[in-house]
Amino acid sequence: MNAPMRRVAMVSIALFALLIGNLTWVQFFQSDFYANHPRNTRVQLEEYSRQRGAILAGSEPIATSVATDGELKYQREYPDGPLYANLTGYKSLVHGSSGIEGAENEVLSGSDDRLFVDRITDTFTGREPAGGNVILSVNPKVQEAMAKGIGNSVGAAVAIDPKTGAILGQFTSPSYDPNLLADHDTNAEAEAWKSLNGDGDRPMLDRSASDRYPPGSTFKVIVSAALLEMGYTPDTMVPAGNSYSPPDTTHDITNSNNQCPNAQMPLKEALALSCNTTFSRLCVEEIGPEKIAETAAKFGFEEGYSTPLDVVASTTGTLGDKATLAQSCIGQNEVAATPFQMAMLSAAIANGGTRMAPHLVKELQAPDQTTLERTTSEKLGDSVDPEIAAQLQEMMVGVVNNGTGGNAKVDGVVVGGKTGTAEHGDGVPEHGWFTGYAMGDDGKPAIAVAVFLDSAGDGGSGEATSIAGSVIRAALGK
Repeated sequence: MNAPMRRVAMVSIALFALLIGNLTWVQFFQSDFYANHPRNTRVQLEEYSRQRGAILAGSEPIATSVATDGELKYQREYPDGPLYANLTGYKSLVHGSSGIEGAENEVLSGSDDRLFVDRITDTFTGREPAGGNVILSVNPKVQEAMAKGIGNSVGAAVAIDPKTGAILGQFTSPSYDPNLLADHDTNAEAEAWKSLNGDGDRPMLDRSASDRYPPGSTFKVIVSAALLEMGYTPDTMVPAGNSYSPPDTTHDITNSNNQCPNAQMPLKEALALSCNTTFSRLCVEEIGPEKIAETAAKFGFEEGYSTPLDVVASTTGTLGDKATLAQSCIGQNEVAATPFQMAMLSAAIANGGTRMAPHLVKELQAPDQTTLERTTSEKLGDSVDPEIAAQLQEMMVGVVNNGTGGNAKVDGVVVGGKTGTAEHGDGVPEHGWFTGYAMGDDGKPAIAVAVFLDSAGDGGSGEATSIAGSVIRAALGK
């Protein structure tokens, strides 16, 4: 064979090898990618030819599929769309899925391996195939109380069962209607997508878990935990006063409304009255940055969660110099937390110091409603010893009964908590916060809750506290 023929043959062989290699790559290594690609219309027709399973909050369906007269046999519907949008997410022909729709897609679509027998049975019996159901731990009354309380304000709320980690409510405002993104009219869906993503109020942002904010005075609970671990007690006399000048700065730490004029007071009173000067001074002169970072981490800071929905990690940021530490210990500077994390803080304290893994999914069901999987409680770790937790409970109850958290009171119920006001820019109204818990009639922790109101201004923490009280009443049926 002459040289030109050999070159042609070698090129042909190389091209053939590349063709076989590409075919192998597509067929074996990228098969799932192409099979599940949103633009694969064959897959869409197959998927929408069977009824997708329901998502339920308790016994209430919050995402269902209904029959249509179109080429796609079923349409996804969300009966209370904006109320649960951050949890259900959306199921879109164009933009795929999010939230529980995405996280539990295999069960909902019926493609989960545990439903293989159901699929085989459907083939032989002629029964119409369907997806499985996802039951959430959310209490609809709690979710509704959050939505009613926050109203048209910008904010979020989270409620957790401290004993189990089950999420009882998780709401964000403003919200959006996922029905708009489930529309089979792709032009209408595209317009809705563009409008939602172009909205300056960011209705598709889950403020409860996907964004972080300075927690203000709610962070003083963590500072209190550090002090108690160092040997302080709720009755230890600590420095107060209405002004403190940290080293290396000309900026004075002050209190609002002259609420801490005495030179000294018990630690529990300093927390109840939310004395900035006390906690800044003690952080700088007694605790130090390493202990604060360590204590915050034991409560979950610097750690993300999956419920299975992602929760971004809260952070203490840089605690370095003394001037910075003084601000950080009153929840300012670079300290940033999700409402979810602040609910986890109170949950751990209410649960005797034990932090449970948060979970949103209570049960996965087959199409015939038999159980595929039921979530079991899992311990993440001990934030503080039970003795320290009991002292923190005493101090937080004092905040509600004798301090700034009076709006969270519920008749006949032991409620503990901490309010917070957080600056986040010059000339911008402050954020309002509350984190707390309530005990049930059996004396065991029933609910932990955090409420965040963005730029609520004067009185914002009081309003957040009132909302938390309403959420507690809804959870306990009071």
